[in-house]
Parts: sequence; structure tokens; C-alpha cells
Amino acid sequence: MIEMMVVIGVIAILALMALPNYSERIIRDQIAEALPLADIAKPPVQAAWATTQALPANNSAAGLPPPDKIVNNYVSAVHLEGGSLHVVFGNRVNNVIRGKILTLRPAVVDDAPIVPVTWVCGYAPPPGNMSFKSANKTDIPANLLPLRCRAPS
Repeated sequence: MIEMMVVIGVIAILALMALPNYSERIIRDQIAEALPLADIAKPPVQAAWATTQALPANNSAAGLPPPDKIVNNYVSAVHLEGGSLHVVFGNRVNNVIRGKILTLRPAVVDDAPIVPVTWVCGYAPPPGNMSFKSANKTDIPANLLPLRCRAPS
């Protein structure tokens, strides 16, 4: 009986150690599943940069619906601000990131507008010879973000 209690105790300890990792994985999956929603806002920003070398100031300047109309299961709004897309998490998302923002910023080559805009999320740096023209408002902890959205360590 004592041996059985020890085995159950060891299993319980291992389960408690795995629980935080599993919870973080669920959050990362929710973030990754929400990112394609921002794809509808990318073409107007890319077109504005290619033609005018300026980024749209907001949703209406880019011809997009109001921020609270761009939603899905995990996203409550997508704000366009100075070219950056700010994805606000809500609806059925995990409470840890409810109300938090993930920013997708356009990286551009200043003197070559023919080069396509590259989208960078979260804390990731711009690719070589490219720069950001707008602010990052990401307030999700880096350990909860998908790898492509983290700064290199």
C-alpha cells in the first residue's frame, strides 16, 4: 500500500510540473490561430507603401472595417495605426491574454518601395536592411508568443 502511495505521489508531482507548459502551449496555439485574421488588413498597407511610400493612419484610411468589426473566436478587434496592426485578444481566448495586444509591424526598405513589405510580429527584430515605421504595442509576455514573434536570445 505504501509503495502504491509513493507511485501516485510521483505521478502527481510530474503532472503538476507539466501543467504550466501545457497551459502556455494552449495560449500559443490560440495566438497562432488568431494571426490569419490580420491578413485581410495587410494588402491595403502594402499597396499604400508601394504607391505612396506612406503607411495608412487607421482602418478607415486603409478602407478597412472599424476595428471592432474585424473579429473571430480569439480576437475582439484589429486596429490599424500608422501601418501597424494591433490585434486585441478577447472573446473566447484564455483569460491570461484577454485584452492584451499583439502588434504586427510592416518592415520596409526606405529607399526601395518596390521591395515588398515584410510583416514582423511581437518583439521580433526587422530583417536586415529593413526598418519599422510604426510602434510596437505588444504587451503579451514573450514566453507566451509563438517563436516567430520573439526576440532572438
